[in-house]
Amino acid sequence: MAEKNIERPGGAESNAPPRHIAIILDGNGRWARRRGLPRTAGHAVGSENFRKIATYCKNIGVEYLTVYAFSTENWKRPEDEVKTIMRLLKKYLGEAIDTMERDHIRMKVLGNIEGLPEELRELVKRTDEISARYDGFQANICLNYGGRDEIVRAAMRYAADVKDGRAPEEIDEAAFGSYLYSAGIPDPELLIRPGGEQRLSNFLLWQCAYSEFYFTDVLWPDFTTEELDKAIAEYHRRDRRFGSVK
Repeated sequence: MAEKNIERPGGAESNAPPRHIAIILDGNGRWARRRGLPRTAGHAVGSENFRKIATYCKNIGVEYLTVYAFSTENWKRPEDEVKTIMRLLKKYLGEAIDTMERDHIRMKVLGNIEGLPEELRELVKRTDEISARYDGFQANICLNYGGRDEIVRAAMRYAADVKDGRAPEEIDEAAFGSYLYSAGIPDPELLIRPGGEQRLSNFLLWQCAYSEFYFTDVLWPDFTTEELDKAIAEYHRRDRRFGSVK
């Protein structure tokens, strides 16, 4: 059963950081182009920046960080760029395994894992094994992920269960959430998109129904911990009513 979303004491008015922050990692290619570098250089810098921001989130008390690293649509990009991204992901996951063991950090990959190269699938399996042993901060990396694809796959899994005897009337929002990649993870309170664009781009469509959105022109490789603090400060200024009236 998916974990229910429970507003933290004090909500957005509290000084506590959001329990769950989601970030669309946008702007790597433009960052490189402005410097006369290949797009792949931007992805390398962006990968290192994720490590820095994830560590900062853990240190300030964020419980979950979910990042959009590679979408189902990103396979349409130039072949050399896709290969570079996959190589960087392999490098990052390999290094993350040592960090997870040392710092007791959990990591979960969300997306269609079967569509990834075999070496990446093996690393994902290893991170799952390590994560099962610990509690605490969890980083979620969305790979080969699409929000619509996630919902369709969840519906197919539910339909298969109904075919096997589950009563159709048992389904509700919480029960359906248990079929999503994010089962057991609370929805993001804050979604951040660097890079100047102001759209979801098929990211966490179900989960972000009541997330606060924060958009900034800062490109992801330049997105610092100070920029994250600005986003959290803006989150605290929001009046989160969830459809009701205070």
